[in-house]
Amino acid sequence: MPLCAALTALVFLITFAVDAGSVGTGPGFKGPVGLQLYSLRAQFGKDVPGTLDIVKGFGIKYVELAGTYKVAPEEFKAQLVARGLVPVSGHFDYARFRDDPDAVASEAKALGLKYAGCAWVPHEGDFNEKLCREVIQVFNRAGEALSKQGIKFFYHVHGYEFQPSKDGTLLDLLISETNPKYVNYQMDVFWIAFPGQDPVKLLEKYGSRWQLMHLKDMKKGTPIGALTGNTDVKNDVTLGDGQIDIPAILHAAEKVGVKYYFIEDESPSSETQIPQSLKFLEQVK
Repeated sequence: MPLCAALTALVFLITFAVDAGSVGTGPGFKGPVGLQLYSLRAQFGKDVPGTLDIVKGFGIKYVELAGTYKVAPEEFKAQLVARGLVPVSGHFDYARFRDDPDAVASEAKALGLKYAGCAWVPHEGDFNEKLCREVIQVFNRAGEALSKQGIKFFYHVHGYEFQPSKDGTLLDLLISETNPKYVNYQMDVFWIAFPGQDPVKLLEKYGSRWQLMHLKDMKKGTPIGALTGNTDVKNDVTLGDGQIDIPAILHAAEKVGVKYYFIEDESPSSETQIPQSLKFLEQVK
């Protein structure tokens, strides 16, 4: 190959590599950023390979799982790897951590995950202290069991944990009495803001306990203050278009050492909004 052509090819490859590695990051946000695949749950329910192609098309490298849509774990991992997608973490049902954490660890290893976590504790009515103390025991046991197999356990805060408690809220009780050696936390910024809490203050308060983060924005005008952990999925909007101060949160998250960020967009418009959110992160200051 002539030298000129070789140099041209080299420049193209370098440019491609830089572009591929910089999706969703920029001067003000270094990431790493990925996608919670639950964002495309409707698409996955119809076509797993085709939806993974969509994820690859976003330019995303890292992914977080919430099930494998009837595909065996080993096969699901193979399909991810074939597209250059790196599985980092996954969500599993609370009952599985309570009843058989070793099985969760085995599945997480088959999927190639670093983290395995719980995103919802089933409860009737308000989340209460009695259940919270049961959850603390489950999480400490599960975290230790997963740690023995090289998997880090985490809990994804979902907004119902801010019921008042003697020393603050039930989230304060949960974090303070779970073993930091075995139990990490994932901040979903939407589910901190929705109950009327301050993500920046909670990042500063609990520091390195926050290992992972879900990035999503809240439609302007959405009422806050409810401790339900539920709202209309159409209240999820493109990052930067809503009422959450994303730049301030990213700044605080970087300071405390959050390891991975995942866009999660539960809205029916997620396939359109995800690329826009990535562009926002590339330009955020």
